[in-house]
Amino acid sequence: MAQAVEEWYKQMPVITRSYLTAAVITSVGCSLEIISPYNLYLNANLVVQRWEVWRLVTNFLYFRRMDLDFLFHMFFLAQYCKLLEENSFRGRTADFFYMLLFGAAALTGIVLIGGMIPFVSEKFASIVFLSNSLTFMLVYVWSKHNPFLQMSFLGLFTFTAAYLPWVLLGFSTLLGTSPWVDVLGMVAGHSYHYLEDVYPRMTGRRPLKTPALIKSLFAEENVVVMPRANARS
Repeated sequence: MAQAVEEWYKQMPVITRSYLTAAVITSVGCSLEIISPYNLYLNANLVVQRWEVWRLVTNFLYFRRMDLDFLFHMFFLAQYCKLLEENSFRGRTADFFYMLLFGAAALTGIVLIGGMIPFVSEKFASIVFLSNSLTFMLVYVWSKHNPFLQMSFLGLFTFTAAYLPWVLLGFSTLLGTSPWVDVLGMVAGHSYHYLEDVYPRMTGRRPLKTPALIKSLFAEENVVVMPRANARS
């Protein structure tokens, strides 16, 4: 069993393995009180006034208490991050990393700007960790890349992957959790999908072209990526 888990872990692509490892270590460290969540959460005042810039990264690594919800999000992180990196972004590790950067920046911007709007600030007041939202963004982008794949939810009903984010959003709402965390992930995911997949097809321009600096960090493989004809807006 342990050997099987080790092989599964080693076979993960580099970005997925790195993110999953950092998330597990951070969450375990907080559970054992080695790390304090108060030093990790997103706080714009502390970032600007005290230069605690690490909060812009660490708030995406902590997944709260190690309970069933934690296992649920670890599964989705490992599953859909891996599927995207191995398929849609095969041979394009730099592009995948840039997608995560875009998602993190978009989520951070939405929360910080939304916190300054009276009505919206009430909804965002409790959102100080964006890890779950980034995971949901990965699920959303994957669903846009595989819209016609048949799926089943707990064996109760079947649907196509295009509706997966909505099914999960409805399930979270039924469980009594705030839907805003998932909605943020959907907004960030749709923003990326539009700018990367829809807008270039309409205009011939690609606004999210990965910077050369990021590409230089990764040894890209010579893989020809075919256009995603089945992607939908």
